[in-house]
Amino acid sequence: MSLFPKITHFMMISEEFFVPLQSTKTYKMAKKKILFINQEIAPYVPDSAMAHMGQVLPQTMQEKGHEIRTFMPKWGNINERRGQLHEVQRLSGMNLIIDDTDHPLIIKVASIPSAHISIYFIDNDDYFIKGQMSTEEMIEGYEENGERAIFFARGVLETVKKLRWAPDIIHCQGWMSAIVPIYIKTAYHDEPSFANTKVVTSLFAKSLKKNLEQTFKNSVEFRDATAEILKGYKDDFDFEELNKLAIDYSDGIIAAEEGISKDLLKYAADKNIPILDYVEDYADAYEAFYEKICPSEE
Repeated sequence: MSLFPKITHFMMISEEFFVPLQSTKTYKMAKKKILFINQEIAPYVPDSAMAHMGQVLPQTMQEKGHEIRTFMPKWGNINERRGQLHEVQRLSGMNLIIDDTDHPLIIKVASIPSAHISIYFIDNDDYFIKGQMSTEEMIEGYEENGERAIFFARGVLETVKKLRWAPDIIHCQGWMSAIVPIYIKTAYHDEPSFANTKVVTSLFAKSLKKNLEQTFKNSVEFRDATAEILKGYKDDFDFEELNKLAIDYSDGIIAAEEGISKDLLKYAADKNIPILDYVEDYADAYEAFYEKICPSEE
């Protein structure tokens, strides 16, 4: 049996959020450029549903013929020697200004031979402190997770610009990528690399236990992404508020696992944003959803 058997339906929004739509249509997609922005990817961090999907989904889409790029943070507990990470000098060297402070951007890359994919890592000595802590300890023990997520988002987008690559779809997975949608739709909307890009956000049950810092709204400011457009959100950015921000600027939402907040799914449904409900064997369903969000030209 195939690891990813063909999905015969995917879920459409209704008053109850989702109603199965039976279909015998075969989804045939032209090759797409898909940028995966992941919080965690196995085997670089301890295995979890998010980390497993972070590896398998890009690999599967590449095997289906799509062109992919994959990014994740260079968490401090990643062993660079064991993972064979090396710095990409031509992409590194930029400084990102966040809250009036310069932060050097370091780009590293490694390959997963078994998956035949390369991973780009966003690194900075201030935000991704080297050590032997678990990823969970690093996240919960850090007081500036908002700034760190902002640095990660902008670091990915600036690197993609340097690569001179224009993705059709950006797929964000994990709260660390939740800032990407607002930047794509505001600060980077005139950039040639992202002018026609659609954004898909996967929601996970895994929560950020601490609220982001009080200065988060001001730290987000960059070009057209102003603190003014965040006025409608709570001053205390918790996990749910951060996901609402991602939903508001996404073109599609995926329930990546069971146990997703019903409030967040209702929030997306009320805004008429296309939603794909959780499916265990997700490869064909995700590909069909990408086509729904970003239809291939006839």
